[in-house]
Amino acid sequence: MTRLADYFVLVGYDVDKRGSSDGQGRILQRFPEKDWEDNPFPQGIELFCQPSGWQLFTERQPPTFFVAVLTDINSERHYCACFTFWEAVEDSQPQKSLSGEDDEDSGVIQPAQMFAPKSLVLVSQLDHTEVFRNCLGLIYTVHLEGLKVPLETLIGNLLTCFIPIAGGSQMYDSTVCSFNLVPQNLACDWLLGCFQPGLDEKEESLRTITLGAGDRQVIQTPINDSLPVSGCSVALLFRQLGIINVLYLFCAALTEHKILFLSSSYQRLSDACRALLAIMFPLKYCFTYIPILPGKLLEVLCTPTPFIIGVSSFFRSETQELLDVIIADLDGGTVTIPECIHISLLPDPLLHQTQTVLSMILDPELEVADHAFPPSAMQPSSLKIQDKEIRAVFLWLFAQLFQGHRWCLHVIRIHPEPVIRFHKAAFLGQRALTEDDFLMKVLDGMAFSGFVSERGPSYRTIDLFDELIATEVERIRLEEGNPHKVMKHVKQLAEQLFKNENPYPTVAMHKVQRPTEGSHLRLHQTTFPHLDEVTVQLFIDHAAAKQKNEIPAVKSEKKCMVPSGPPPDTIIDSNVLANSARRLEVVRNCITYIFENKTVEAKKLLPAVLRALKGRAARQCLTQELNLHVQQNRAVLDDQQFDYIIRMLNCALQDCSHMDEHGIAAALLPLVTAFCRKLGAGVTQFAYSCVQDHSVWTNMQFWEAMFYSDVQNHIRALYLDGNENEKHSQEHESVPEDKSALEIASEQWRQWPMLSKDKQQELIQKEESTVFSQAIHYANRMSYLLLPLDTSKNRLLRSAGLGDFESVSNSYVTNSIAGSMAESYDTESGFEDAESSDVANSVVRFINRFVDKVCTESGVTSEHLKAVHLMIPDIVQMHIETLDAVHRESKRLPAIQKPKLLRPALLVGEELVMEGLRVYLISDGRDEATGGVMGGPPLLPAEGAIFLTTYRLIFRGTPTDPLVGEKVVIRSFPIASLTKEKKISVSVQMDQFIQEGLQLRSCTFQLMKIAFDEEVASDLAEVFKKHLHKLRYPQHVNGTFAFTVGQSFKLVVEHKHKEKNQSLKTLSKNFVKNAKRTMSRQHVTRKKYTPPTWENRSSLQSEVDEDDISVSEEVDQSSLTLSSTIKSSDRQTMSNVVERACCRDYQRLGLGTLSNSLTRSKHEPFRISTINRMYAVCRSYPGLLIVPQSIPDSTIQRISRCYRQNRFPVVCWRNSRTKAVLLRSAGLHGKGVVGFFKSPNAPTAGPSQADSTSLEQEKYLQAIINSMPSYSDAGGRNTLSGFTSAHMSSSDSSDKQRQPKIGALMKQVMGSKEELPVSVLGHRARAFSVSQHRTLVKARNLPRGKWGSIRGSGLMSSYSPDIGTRLAGKDTSSPQTNGGPSEAHFVQQQRAYLYIIGDKSQLKGTKQDPLQQWEVVPIEVFDLRHVKTSFKKLMKACIPSSTSTDPNMTYYRCLEESDWLCLIHKVLQVSVLVVGLLDSGSSVMVSLEDGWDISTQVVSLVQLLSDPYYRTMDGFRLLVEKEWLSFGHRFSHRGAQTLASQSSGFTPVFLQFLDCVHQIHLQFPMEFEFSQYYLKFLAYHYVSNRFRTFLLDSDYERIELGVMYEEKGERKSQQVYKSVWDYIDRLNKKTPIFFNYMFAPEDGEVLKPYSFISNLKVWDFYTNETLSEGPSYDWELVHGRQEQMDESDRQDTSAPKSQRKIIWPCYDNRSKVEPDAITKLFQEMQSLEMELGQVSEKWKDMWDKIKATQRTESKLESRHSLSSSLLMSSNLSHHRRSQGMYVKETRVGSSLSLSMDSESSVTATPSSGMGRGQQSTSTLYSQFQTSESENRSFEGILYKKGALLKPWKPRWFVLDKTKHQLRYYDARQDKDCKGVIDLAEVESVIQGTPTMGAPKNIDEKAFFDLKTTKRFYNFCAQDSQNAQLWMDSIQSCLSDA
Repeated sequence: MTRLADYFVLVGYDVDKRGSSDGQGRILQRFPEKDWEDNPFPQGIELFCQPSGWQLFTERQPPTFFVAVLTDINSERHYCACFTFWEAVEDSQPQKSLSGEDDEDSGVIQPAQMFAPKSLVLVSQLDHTEVFRNCLGLIYTVHLEGLKVPLETLIGNLLTCFIPIAGGSQMYDSTVCSFNLVPQNLACDWLLGCFQPGLDEKEESLRTITLGAGDRQVIQTPINDSLPVSGCSVALLFRQLGIINVLYLFCAALTEHKILFLSSSYQRLSDACRALLAIMFPLKYCFTYIPILPGKLLEVLCTPTPFIIGVSSFFRSETQELLDVIIADLDGGTVTIPECIHISLLPDPLLHQTQTVLSMILDPELEVADHAFPPSAMQPSSLKIQDKEIRAVFLWLFAQLFQGHRWCLHVIRIHPEPVIRFHKAAFLGQRALTEDDFLMKVLDGMAFSGFVSERGPSYRTIDLFDELIATEVERIRLEEGNPHKVMKHVKQLAEQLFKNENPYPTVAMHKVQRPTEGSHLRLHQTTFPHLDEVTVQLFIDHAAAKQKNEIPAVKSEKKCMVPSGPPPDTIIDSNVLANSARRLEVVRNCITYIFENKTVEAKKLLPAVLRALKGRAARQCLTQELNLHVQQNRAVLDDQQFDYIIRMLNCALQDCSHMDEHGIAAALLPLVTAFCRKLGAGVTQFAYSCVQDHSVWTNMQFWEAMFYSDVQNHIRALYLDGNENEKHSQEHESVPEDKSALEIASEQWRQWPMLSKDKQQELIQKEESTVFSQAIHYANRMSYLLLPLDTSKNRLLRSAGLGDFESVSNSYVTNSIAGSMAESYDTESGFEDAESSDVANSVVRFINRFVDKVCTESGVTSEHLKAVHLMIPDIVQMHIETLDAVHRESKRLPAIQKPKLLRPALLVGEELVMEGLRVYLISDGRDEATGGVMGGPPLLPAEGAIFLTTYRLIFRGTPTDPLVGEKVVIRSFPIASLTKEKKISVSVQMDQFIQEGLQLRSCTFQLMKIAFDEEVASDLAEVFKKHLHKLRYPQHVNGTFAFTVGQSFKLVVEHKHKEKNQSLKTLSKNFVKNAKRTMSRQHVTRKKYTPPTWENRSSLQSEVDEDDISVSEEVDQSSLTLSSTIKSSDRQTMSNVVERACCRDYQRLGLGTLSNSLTRSKHEPFRISTINRMYAVCRSYPGLLIVPQSIPDSTIQRISRCYRQNRFPVVCWRNSRTKAVLLRSAGLHGKGVVGFFKSPNAPTAGPSQADSTSLEQEKYLQAIINSMPSYSDAGGRNTLSGFTSAHMSSSDSSDKQRQPKIGALMKQVMGSKEELPVSVLGHRARAFSVSQHRTLVKARNLPRGKWGSIRGSGLMSSYSPDIGTRLAGKDTSSPQTNGGPSEAHFVQQQRAYLYIIGDKSQLKGTKQDPLQQWEVVPIEVFDLRHVKTSFKKLMKACIPSSTSTDPNMTYYRCLEESDWLCLIHKVLQVSVLVVGLLDSGSSVMVSLEDGWDISTQVVSLVQLLSDPYYRTMDGFRLLVEKEWLSFGHRFSHRGAQTLASQSSGFTPVFLQFLDCVHQIHLQFPMEFEFSQYYLKFLAYHYVSNRFRTFLLDSDYERIELGVMYEEKGERKSQQVYKSVWDYIDRLNKKTPIFFNYMFAPEDGEVLKPYSFISNLKVWDFYTNETLSEGPSYDWELVHGRQEQMDESDRQDTSAPKSQRKIIWPCYDNRSKVEPDAITKLFQEMQSLEMELGQVSEKWKDMWDKIKATQRTESKLESRHSLSSSLLMSSNLSHHRRSQGMYVKETRVGSSLSLSMDSESSVTATPSSGMGRGQQSTSTLYSQFQTSESENRSFEGILYKKGALLKPWKPRWFVLDKTKHQLRYYDARQDKDCKGVIDLAEVESVIQGTPTMGAPKNIDEKAFFDLKTTKRFYNFCAQDSQNAQLWMDSIQSCLSDA
């Protein structure tokens, strides 16, 4: 029994302090005046009566009621029911009258009527809101209505009411005051409603009270007070905020966030807070809880601890600045969550189910809203019922969250007080919820901690939640997916909750008087009277005296053992166990083999076991199996067994997170102290010394959980043994064995009160001793696993911290090098960095902390605790001494057998710098080698050695997987191609402990991740890195392999070797000397340039750098004078220069020879200038340059100053048809831009140097224009190079269809977003005549141009008229033929004679002079830094260092982000534009950047596309030598080949060019003589530094170093080649590896490839790898190895050989294992010749013979459809299939379209007037287009009469017996079928007669008719014999059918 009300308080407005800014309240009276002993009076009640502040009002307010909650220092809650009404007060402060009628001047001040609040407050420990409302309302009513009942009587009776807290009491006479003892007016009337002795507790809970004013109230106390009472508050909260918002608040409260409710109603704030606490049951809120916070205490909101607080919305503005508080606005229905707060929500299936069930409760009509016939009545339950249903849902939710939790409780102490701990890791692990953020936070929270301490004991009274957990879990699981069954269960729970709260819902005996409506507004109300304290106190004293005489009311508690429910293991779904039974069987078998000493079988299974151990089931299986082999806590193994067991233990522990210890590390902890091996006399090594390096051992939580688990087991054993001793005479001794620790504890708690004090003390002592002994035991265990084997090391275990530990290997040495196990402890887990020899101290500190914590919690006595602390240093020291002996003995063990190191094959002249270091090659992000997506064996990781040679870095080894151990894995790359070296830490299952690793990335797209073996000392690894760095970045280019080949490495390092080729060096010295002499005449303006002599080069300081290449910037060119003739002393030099590539190509192109340049012949428009023969004008240009004939050398010197690096415009190619020339130069200097574009007619103030230079520039460009025939033909005033109005309307109508829209192309190149300036691309009206262009028309009437396909279309290679538009993405209007301008495009606009391709950023703000005859095309050029960045990203995409699960890091995403294909697209786009301009007759000058990067790419591609010669092997070599080598691409600088250029980084400009060629090769495979392998070979060796070809930055540097002409000299060895071209020539004679069998070129073919990104393919050079032989570009190595393998295969001929070939992805070279048909034929021919003993014929001679034979046969057969070139059908048909050709009908005629891998197809329309001209490659492709060509039984020309009123027409007819068809075409070559006659429909074939319009002069018998079921056909053959032949053939087809 307890008091209904503890205090009654009267609080009023403090009139004395009304002058202050804020009003205050004060307590007027309180009853009783003295505090109760058990319940002191709460302070600060006056603040809570008016939370918004005490204020006076001008009007009387209606009475208000709310309940505030105060929490005292003991966390007890006091419910303060506040009833507030308003009373009039006299306002002494004068105020001016507000009446306007009064005299304003009178100044009369009238006192205004003010009303002050007064509060009646009840303070109670019970929460009976409605009872409090009624009682206070009754007191107010009695006062207001003036009833004749003393207020003291009401208050006295109220304060003396006693009611049961829950379930009533066992005392039936509950009357406190009797009518006999006190006067009538003080009577307290108790009525016991429906209460008789012997009724149950529900009936006891019904009480009726009266205060003596004729009132009567029924109080229903809850049956079980542990369940909260909520009334309707939960249902109201959901109505106010909605389901989602309340769930957010629920999760926020459980995960300890701050929650603030806002409302203008105080009672709603109280109800909302009460509701939130109600749905949290069975958890209790432990933090600040203030449902109504007064405004004066708002600073409480800034507290750092969590809270649930309600505040009046009056203070809304003050809450806006709270950044970490979740604000729920009850009035607005919103919940605001700040951005910085993350609320962990319920696990997903539970969240969804909870939402669904709540929705069914709150809105039952939702489910049937779409039903055609909804049920008639679907109203939601009443608020009270709905409230309980919602609470039932949350009970159901908690039952699911906490199911099985009692199985994870550890009973540490039973007596004297229970100590229980919850094993969180075990609970989450067994429930498979270790990753669930919400549950983790809940279990870590204070509420759950209180839940464990309150509900942990197993002997107590149980409530609804305990019953739910114990009996309903299985039902909940079964009903989980069925909302209706869940709903049924929820309703049952709701019914129980309602009955608990309302035991008698039908009883309603309330009789409480209320004031009349509006009574508070009466004008004259008496103030609340002063109460008589004596009278009230008399009531209280009388009741107290009566209470003393009563028998104390004792609540009967029904205690019992709390059932635990099903264990959590049964809750896990079976599909969580990923390991199949087969895998577990493998684990068991392997362990059996190990203990049976079947080593071979165990070794085979071990890799599979290690893979299986990644699954939890396999790890559990391992612990169970190993436990079976432990006998008497010890298992002695031999070395091999020990090694295998250790590897499995480490593998099982490596994925063991800190939440998974209960499963794995905990189970293995006893095993690591059991398995051991004998090392020597009295020395035993245990397994724990080899498994220390795992983070779990340094986790304090793990050790605590383990300790508590073991203590519980021992406590359980303690009481079980006691029971057994007592019951040893009985037979059922095994029964107690099944009891859990909780059950035993429950039994002990039940018996505890009945035990004697001695017995109690004995049990307490035994338990304490048990904990004490376990503390000592764990101090030993922890020292085992924390002290490293080699304790002499200063470093602590895992100093890198937990984060880095993930990447450290988990397999360790167990034999000779077992001492190098553990390095350091984890500093994050409590270890601090220590000084030397501080390992022991660190371990002692860690163990001390552990012992302090667990012993204090477990109630160990202070004496015992001190004893443990004293023992710990001795334990650690003793263990260190033991480990020293073990470490010493372990060093004496024989070394582990390791695979033999395989030495690599070396090139001639290649030498080893370091002997092989034993390493492991680790798999990277490419999973093919590990048997990933492609399948296949796991080739990596592999064990072998890394070799550093003077040329390469080579790994050679064997896979660690024994099933593929016989394979040899090779990965290598040239040292010069190394782009990045990075230290890594590796985590992979190896036999040995791995100390460190290296990741080496190469620009040949190789990646080596190596981990050094433990036998490799760290200093040796450092030496390796130093040598690698020295070789990668030599101080000078003559330190590279190409120069040092054949010399010893010492000489390479010291560079003191004797110079070779003295004659060549002398030549180069003379050459440089002449250059110096020439430059000595110049006036040096900045500094004098003195190039270092060759002798000084031995210092290896790279002085020839960027400035030296362009020394012309530093000299005053105006004073430079050179003779234009060659002196006799230079003849030797020039004879060498003439033989260079440039000169040979100039002669081929007809640009002049050296002789006519010297004689200044006027017949040629261009000449070869020798002005740069001494490299004085421009060092990066070749010695001989093509310039206009009319420009003298002196002008050239001046012009060169305007261009960057002095690279002035020179001609590099001329179109043989249009005579347009291609020029290249660098971009202009900033100072030269304005002058360059200045109009020649502009007036100048006077002659200046800048003006004269500008004029000379224009003369230079005009001279180039004058050299063009089209200019001279047009009389010198024509700016068109084609497509005038006259031309467009003249003879060749097909020409306008053939031309591309170059304007559209230009828009695309220049950026389609910007409109082109009219001055640049505008139309200029000039007059032209037809005669001026006839020569051009004739010249253009030739087939040319392939547009984006592997063949030309139709009979001619021609353009579609709108292809440029499609490329530009715009529509075009039809071509205008009247010569008018076309505004959008270039089709009919006049052309300039010269287009200058310039950088847009350099040409801003320039204006074009309309009178000039050249135009500038500004394009956007990508920066080289962009290329560099793009290449790095490309490498990371193609050779990722590790596999990524991030969806944003997939291969295609990384490839897209690299922008590599975008750069290729841009280069190709510009090149195609230039090709189009040149082909249309305009010359083009490419003037970009410094002229040696992008310019080189563009001019090279333009020549390749335009000139078929460059698509041959000789031509391509010449192109590279001319444009890349002679014109000074900076190979050394861009390739970072030396120390000086290291900082610039690798920039793959040449690789980009080769990729572009590869793209073109893919689209036009028949146009190139060389193969794709040729391009890959160059891509590999241009960075390999094996050859000297691609070293140095210019011809000047090559001459200076003496390597320019040395290739002519004697080679030291036949095998050592200094030029890559010589090597290719030799190899090409030997094998057709570089030859393209599909080579069938067309004469004069101009290629126009597609350049869209969708048309580009990733080059397989970037992605392919062959681990069997390494890169295949060092042919001798691969070929030599292949021959050895062939010989070994030939030796064993007796055994039958399988014809089956196994090709392993990423390992085998497919082209070798499965060569193409032609290569295979060559190989068979060669082997036959060898068998016959004949001299093997060269493959090229054999190929030429076959081609010649094929030509002869073609002529004999007169097959026009076949090309004169041989094309093997096997390759061709395959290619035809892969490209996907199709034929379609068009109005113009037969049109063949080619769709390349879903690319945009382009229609090509041939000229109708071409007839049967030259065969193109496209025609050849057409022959193989469809299968129809293979089924031509009979074919020929027949005349066919058309339909009605249509003439006779000749058609090519084909009779197809296979398809049973007669097809006809327009012509024989046409593949577009015009019609088909199905022979199945033919009725007869008869002789016919000529009809009207039939061909003349033909025999009548040549006519025949074909009758079908649909139509009658008339045919005419050439003669009667032919007609008979046709009739017979058709007839035979019909008869065959």
